[in-house]
Amino acid sequence: MTATAPVTAPLQVVPPAQDVRLRLYRMMVEMRDFEKRAYDLFLQGLVKGTSHLGIGQEAVAAGFGMAMRPEDFTFATYRGHNHTLARGVAMAPVMAELMGRQAGLMAGKGGSMHLTSVAHRMMGSYAIVGAHLTVANGAAWSSKLRGTSEVTVCFFGDGASNIGAFHEALNLAAVWHLPMVFVCENNHWMEYTPIASVTAVAHPAADRAPAYGLTPVTVDGNDADATYEAATAAVEHARAGGGPSLIEAETYRHGGHSRADPGTYRPNDEVQEWLARDPIPLYRGRLIAAGVSEAVLVGIEQTSIATVDAATEEAKASPPPDLSIIESDVFTGEGSSWRR
Repeated sequence: MTATAPVTAPLQVVPPAQDVRLRLYRMMVEMRDFEKRAYDLFLQGLVKGTSHLGIGQEAVAAGFGMAMRPEDFTFATYRGHNHTLARGVAMAPVMAELMGRQAGLMAGKGGSMHLTSVAHRMMGSYAIVGAHLTVANGAAWSSKLRGTSEVTVCFFGDGASNIGAFHEALNLAAVWHLPMVFVCENNHWMEYTPIASVTAVAHPAADRAPAYGLTPVTVDGNDADATYEAATAAVEHARAGGGPSLIEAETYRHGGHSRADPGTYRPNDEVQEWLARDPIPLYRGRLIAAGVSEAVLVGIEQTSIATVDAATEEAKASPPPDLSIIESDVFTGEGSSWRR
């Protein structure tokens, strides 16, 4: 069973201003270059632990990253490198974290699957499938309780749509009218199993939206303009008090599930079809057609490589964390006294 071609959202995509489009392109290029370098470092034995690359899925992270404000909250899955960069976290501490170095985002203690930067409102990458959906509800409830304009955006994979927490989180968000945007990054494969083979509906997230009083929205997750427009509409809907939204962004991971997975179980014709719809060349061609000069795009691409190179060297120069920090940032048995 192969992945179906994406269905665009039921909206007329209006191209954003050129400065926004150039920023979207820059973000996607930087994400791609970062992920490719992370894989190269893995082959050199420098990236510690497992990692799940977002190569091919950059348009989703970039589109939502551009639509969000600095005070908004992001919750992501273990495939969270792109979303971390989208919130403005510098490359060097993210790269150092992947390498288990002291200069890492969490001092080298968390690794690829737990990237977190509270300062950037990146509230974590979560290794347990679907577990963060209810946690994200808590952040949105806090915003509503405090009367702020913050919006919480929670990303999850298609596999999580068959997890109980998905349905519990959607139901509670709808009942409590939370300022939430749920985003299913449907790359059509859970780990080794196609989502279509174990799901009763064609669109595992969007087709379930009406059960919770939400409008089903399916967007081409390989189209940065479409994801940005859908993101902007949903985020501002939540910010204005309109309650939660659910968006299914159809995309495709270029590689296997994790770095140890060659992905050979996927039909070759399916892979080739989606590689032909790579979001970055697609968007580059669109910018050229819109009158952006080749020199401007080359400049963005060269700057991106230079930034990745600098981040790599900075990460390499950092030592492993000292054993003395092993008990820091860990809750240690004070019973219920912390509640007082």
